[in-house]
Amino acid sequence: MIPLRPLSLGDIITGSFATIRGHWKTLAGVALAVQAVVLPVMALVVGIAVVSVRSHFAPVFHPPFGEDPAPEHVVPLVVAAVVVFALLMAVGVLGMAVIAALCPAVLKEAVTGRPTTFRALWRASVRRAPAVAGAMFLSGLIAASPVFAVLAVWLPLVFSAGHGESSLALLGILPLLMLAAAPAAVWLGIRFGLAPAVVVMEGAGPVTALRRSTALVRGEWWRIFGYTVVSVMLAGAISYATQIPFNLVGSFAMMPALNGLPEHGALSAGAVASLVLALVLLFLGGAAGQVFQIGFSHLASAMLYVDQRIRREGLAEAILTDLAAAPAPPAPTGPAPAATGPQRPEGDGQS
Repeated sequence: MIPLRPLSLGDIITGSFATIRGHWKTLAGVALAVQAVVLPVMALVVGIAVVSVRSHFAPVFHPPFGEDPAPEHVVPLVVAAVVVFALLMAVGVLGMAVIAALCPAVLKEAVTGRPTTFRALWRASVRRAPAVAGAMFLSGLIAASPVFAVLAVWLPLVFSAGHGESSLALLGILPLLMLAAAPAAVWLGIRFGLAPAVVVMEGAGPVTALRRSTALVRGEWWRIFGYTVVSVMLAGAISYATQIPFNLVGSFAMMPALNGLPEHGALSAGAVASLVLALVLLFLGGAAGQVFQIGFSHLASAMLYVDQRIRREGLAEAILTDLAAAPAPPAPTGPAPAATGPQRPEGDGQS
């Protein structure tokens, strides 16, 4: 699927498509399995939080006329919101990390042409998902550090300025400061962008993966940046185009449920069936879009990792050497088959 030579942009795009085409069942199956686990867990987290602080909703959102909500009601809601946000982020990052770990694992087998199974790739992606999540979290945190630095300087200035023209001027300066921080954030993001592939391909830890990504990107930042931008834009376009049919059919399927919604009472059986069908279609569309949006981007990133190792570390020669040194299949055992047909006698004088 992937030529063992320095890769061009066309090779990376066609190789990513070829990998998806050859392993689409595995990619789609893992994406559906991740959503089937992540979505119920998220719903459970939100449900537990709502039940825990349900008694504080009315005093905060509907306080007596002319009174402010009491702190004993506001604080539990704020704490619950922070905890839910952190848990949802952790669950979402872990789910995304499983898919991010699957793509290099698939590519690792595609580079050498070795067949694999869904179970083996699923186990490999789940096993490396925590390390991939750690690498993604650290790289995102470091890439966002210029933005955090801007906010760390800007927020105290705004609070100290209070109300007035100076405060409005500081609000107008914030977009300019963010624009100034954006190039540094992009530079750091590309610098550490190969870390998830390093985690899966080399079995490295998050910190080691960040260092390896830095070493592989050094001197090739602009080329990797250009290839990454094209890959992300292409993945977004394909993801959007993939979801359009599912969203259209799901919207049409939801219309009978909306039209049959009574003012009082339960939905009819037909309306419930239409609503379930619409939700299933939207779920499938989201899963298909996720395969391309996340899968294609991480496959392209893993292809860039392979390309950099081919260019700098002789990966192609190492792979060919390993394949050439692979043991030959064992010869069949047992008695030799009997010869068929007339045998030519020795020394018949013919050559």
